[in-house]
Amino acid sequence: MRALTVTPGEQDSLLVTDMPDPVPGAGELLVEGLALGICGTDREIVASAYGFAPPGEKRLILGHESLGRVRQAPAGSGFVPGDLVVGVVRRPDPVPCQACARGEFDMCRNGRYTEHGIKEIHGFGSELWKVEVDYAVKLDPGLEAVGVLMEPATVLAKAWEHIMRIGARAWFEPRRVLITGAGPIGLLGAMMGKARGLEVHVLDLATEGPKPRLVHDLGGVYHTGSVGEAVEGCRPDIIIEATGVGRLVFDAMENTAAAGIVCLTGVSTAGRHMEVDAGSINRDIVLENDVIFGSVNANLRHYEIAAAALAEADRSWLERLITRRVPLERALEAFHPEPGDVKVVVDLGRE
Repeated sequence: MRALTVTPGEQDSLLVTDMPDPVPGAGELLVEGLALGICGTDREIVASAYGFAPPGEKRLILGHESLGRVRQAPAGSGFVPGDLVVGVVRRPDPVPCQACARGEFDMCRNGRYTEHGIKEIHGFGSELWKVEVDYAVKLDPGLEAVGVLMEPATVLAKAWEHIMRIGARAWFEPRRVLITGAGPIGLLGAMMGKARGLEVHVLDLATEGPKPRLVHDLGGVYHTGSVGEAVEGCRPDIIIEATGVGRLVFDAMENTAAAGIVCLTGVSTAGRHMEVDAGSINRDIVLENDVIFGSVNANLRHYEIAAAALAEADRSWLERLITRRVPLERALEAFHPEPGDVKVVVDLGRE
């Protein structure tokens, strides 16, 4: 089979190569790959900033934003050939830590988890892949065109779940959310905020292209200035920071309503320095009972929530998030951003 592979830690090693067809074991599905989403994590691995091949192997099959169709399924598994599925990315550590032992492997305490296409397990960027029945999630057949958005949607499903849990510490009736960043994470976060009946504001640099229209058609307000300008006159109860830009992270901390919640989903680049008034920020956080927390990855519960959210969403709006598709043999093009990109997808289907 053909697969998108990389040698972790080695520059310029991204290649579409032949790899052995997977052989499913007991309790595993054999899946025909349909589509693969490309995100910042994939680009970091390609840039040799991260990533680990499976033990004893040199190359890693890339990709964690999956979509496939079941080709073979064990009897009694609840799956049949033809089912539309995605694979859960993370596996709990073998020890396991107390969080992993309870199914909360997105909150692993010791870092010994593994992840498809990222850390020590081959990813889903291939014509065929396999996945354990317990870590496969069935999708509504009508989601074939947009099901590749499932994994990023799980990140937001978890973020919103934790936001609501934190808010429930006291009286909590949020009215307004600001999302910083109008990439796939930010837009899916905005979609879920709108589904919760909130007034949605999105801040991004783009003044042209699909992003402003996508926010407008969602019923949100699109901003291109600073965080301060976006919240002028009415600070949000919730901010979801989806860029990782250091200045925006600290601006978010300073611009919520009292008892505000800031969820950080963007991963910042290390080594960049800036001056901040740490005393003022700390004072506001303490005196206003604010909460700032980070969120990454998702567990099985979040996949189920995300599947339901996608099934209930406007399909035509979701389809517009996918702004470019490239075939597997030209997958390297997906790693070169183009104007107007929101989500770039690699089509995996065999000719």
